[in-house]
Amino acid sequence: MAIEEITVDELDELLAAPGVAVLDVRNPDEFEEARVPGVALIPLSELEQRVDEVPDAAALYVICRSGARSAKAAELLAQRGITAVNVAGGTMAWIESGRSVDSGPAS
Repeated sequence: MAIEEITVDELDELLAAPGVAVLDVRNPDEFEEARVPGVALIPLSELEQRVDEVPDAAALYVICRSGARSAKAAELLAQRGITAVNVAGGTMAWIESGRSVDSGPAS
């Protein structure tokens, strides 16, 4: 199954619009260290059990550290009828681009 991918530049443009949902599938310790502002966390290891908690949006943008876990998560979500888009390069690409990040426990 082919999963659509976008770059962090494209994600940044999308985040300017209201109602854009981004799901981070990294582990909680990684999430607390640094994350794209406004993302929701459901670790990949918990995604199947927590799929009902996935944000409701026309398209769900999925991010991880570098893009591998989020690709797996997007595929899993697509199999359940959710339009999921992988963010290529992940949080590392976001940080390397110089964009701002949030850190600390999820609020």
